[in-house]
Parts: sequence; structure tokens; C-alpha cells
Amino acid sequence: MRDAILRGGSLVTPQGVVESDLAVEDGRIAEVAPEIEGPAREEIDASGLHVFPGGIDAHAHFNEPGRTNWEGFESGSRALAAGGLTACLEMPLNAYPPTCDAESFDRKRELAESSSLVDFGLYGGLVPGNLKDLEPLAERGVAGFKAFMSTTGTLDYTVADDLTLYEGMAEAARLGLPVLVHAENKTITDGLAGRAVSTLRLSARDYLESRPVVAELEAINRAILLAEETGCSLHIVHVSTGRGVALVAEARARGVDVTCETCAHYLVFTDEDVERLGAVAKCAPPIRSAGERDALIENLLAGDIPFVTSDHSPCPPWMKAGDDFFRAWGGISGCQSLLNVVLDLGLERDLPLERISALVSGNVAERFGLAGKGRIEVGADADLALVNLDRSFTLRESDLFYKHRVSPYVGMRFRGEVAATVVRGRTVFREGKVVSEPVGRFVRPEVAGKEKRT
Repeated sequence: MRDAILRGGSLVTPQGVVESDLAVEDGRIAEVAPEIEGPAREEIDASGLHVFPGGIDAHAHFNEPGRTNWEGFESGSRALAAGGLTACLEMPLNAYPPTCDAESFDRKRELAESSSLVDFGLYGGLVPGNLKDLEPLAERGVAGFKAFMSTTGTLDYTVADDLTLYEGMAEAARLGLPVLVHAENKTITDGLAGRAVSTLRLSARDYLESRPVVAELEAINRAILLAEETGCSLHIVHVSTGRGVALVAEARARGVDVTCETCAHYLVFTDEDVERLGAVAKCAPPIRSAGERDALIENLLAGDIPFVTSDHSPCPPWMKAGDDFFRAWGGISGCQSLLNVVLDLGLERDLPLERISALVSGNVAERFGLAGKGRIEVGADADLALVNLDRSFTLRESDLFYKHRVSPYVGMRFRGEVAATVVRGRTVFREGKVVSEPVGRFVRPEVAGKEKRT
């Protein structure tokens, strides 16, 4: 007897959309065929729905352990499931302590396994003084190492100076894992921020002007140079400008192993929205002008940005309050809306559904070695998002599953309502409700050149 049979759906496969049934055994897709005979323990009616591979958010912060009053895996993973995502890769900050050594990794994995509704992978930190910790983290299965080139929002995660970045990249290359960088020039951003604050220029516009595009471009260039010299695989997170994407594309063309992502909020909002919405839309790099947003969209359509992330970075509401925009927490709550943003944009620009799927699922799995994820095909994990493309909805605060129901996307109208989310054959979300206990598992990447570790 099959564990489950999904019937009558429009399956979004890498080859295109096919009308077919899908059978699940032991958490994996066992058969895809026009009519699959039963019996099955569960029958899932997908008629009238498009069935996407479950989304994978490659950039999320769930702040556990230590800051669960911000957001933990319990609420964060439920938000992912409500948005049609079945896995995430979680950043080493803003947990306390951050995930920069074996002990902190073990503690975070234990907590996530006890409460996550969806599958998850973990990044490790690259900070001054933890070079010796990179190999133990690699042995435990981190998906890569995260480094900041500008000041972080917390005191417990230190900026990687150039020597730390250079030596860390060399070690990551030996271990066969990528380094992910937040690319903004610290000297420029700290200097401009300090100047603004010292003269009591504390508005949203003052903050935006303290993090100019040139600070991002310089840091991207420097990171690419160090990666090229060390042979490190490099990933630039949350690129906010088309010119930044162009730098990555140029480096790839000459053989550097470098990729980039952008975030959903950079594709939707502009600097004028930040001034209108306030600190709920504050992030770093900041949301930029309409011209920069449009350039990013063109880069995305051209295929120079392989995937989109949420950079979900929540905090308690009081940390977004007040008149001092510089003191407000710089993070956007958005993982529940990631698939909807990309769907809306893709459908508006007539992107094939398989390309939309790749932007939130398949390309993430390929870049970070997540075997069995991101594709609807026999043998893959039965991670599925059932979406009604004929229905639109306006996101309400009450729809959010975040610990704190705060998001700049509230009030926006989206096309494509998630009817159900399935994790390894188990329905975890259906018709607006969580319908499963935590079933999330740790996902260990398949590392190319794994022999480098010996």
C-alpha cells in the first residue's frame, strides 16, 4: 500500500507542467503517472491545483537558541509551511550563542529537530578567531559559512576583517563548502551612519543614504577577488542592486565559482515605501530606488540571479519602534510571503512555471547540494506546495504565523493561494491551518570534492 497518492494535479516539473497523479512511499516520490491505482493510506485531491516542489528559503533567521522571544523554529517553520515552503537554510545569527562552533551547532540542531514543521539545514559562522572551528562544523553538516563585511546588528557576531575572510575562504575551499558574505563596506557604512547620528539626522532617508550602492559594490568586488585567489566557492547574499549582480555575472564568466541571491523585498518595495512604512521595512543593504528595483527584476528575468530568498529577520515589535531609524532593528519578516512574491512577479512577466519553481526551490537545492530536494521526479523527497493559481488574496495580519505578526507585506494582494503543503509525503498545512506535529529533519548537503576534508 502506498503511503499517499496525490490525484489530478498539474505537476510543475523541470520539463514543464504535466497533468498527473503522484504516489509517495517512505517520504519519497515513488511514481508519477496519469492514473495511479490505489490503495493508499492518504488520498490527496489536487484537482484544479498546481503542484510545485516545496519552496526552500536559503536565507532565514530563527534566532534559536537564546533569542526565542524574537522567533524560534516553531513559529518560523509554521510560517514557511503556510507559504508553501518545505525547507530552509538557517543563518548562524541571531542565535545566542551564534552558530560558530560545534557546541553551538549541536544545541541549535537539537532545538530545531524538536520543533520544526519543515526540513532545515544550518550555516556556520565565519568570524575572527574561529578558523579552527570550521572543520568540526563541516563534519556536522553545515551548508556553508557566513561572514559579514559590515557591522552586524548584534554585539555577539563579529565582522570578518580581510585576513579572517582570506584565511577562512582558503579553509572553506579545502573543506569543499561555500562562503556566504554580507557585502557592504564597513568603513563607508559606519562612517556615514556615525556622521548622521552625531548631527541628529535620524530619519529613514538619512539611514538609506548612509548605506550607498558603492559600499555594496566595493565589498562584492573585494569578496570576489579573495574567492578567486583562494579557489573558494562564494555566494553573495541579498544583493540589492543590478550593478552588484553584474559584478557577479562578470566574475562567473571568467571562471570564478560565485553566485548571488536577491530578496523578495528588493523586488517589491522602493526607498519611497521605506519612508512610508517606516522601520518595518528597514534592512541592510537597504531597499533602494525604483530604478535599482527594476534593474534587479531584469537581472532575474535574464537568469543572472539563480534564486530569491526572504532574509527573514524578525524581532520583537518594540525594537522597530521610535523616531530613531538607526536604532531600529534592521530586518524584514517575510518568509511566509516569499513564494507569493515570486509567483506574482513571474506570472506578471510570463515566466514559465518551471522557472518560477527553480527560483524558489530547484536552484537552491542545486547550489547547496540538497540531494532529493527541489524537484518533482521519481526518487526525490515528496516535498510539495499545492497552489490555486486562480485565487487571489490580500494578506492580513491575522494570516501570519510569525511569533510577532509584523510584516511589510501585510495589506498586499497576491495571486496564488497555498492550499496545502506536504513535507516528505506528510501534509503539514492545509486550508489555512497547521495539521501536523513537527516533522522537520536536518538536511546535510552533499559536498562536492568531499575528499578535500581528509
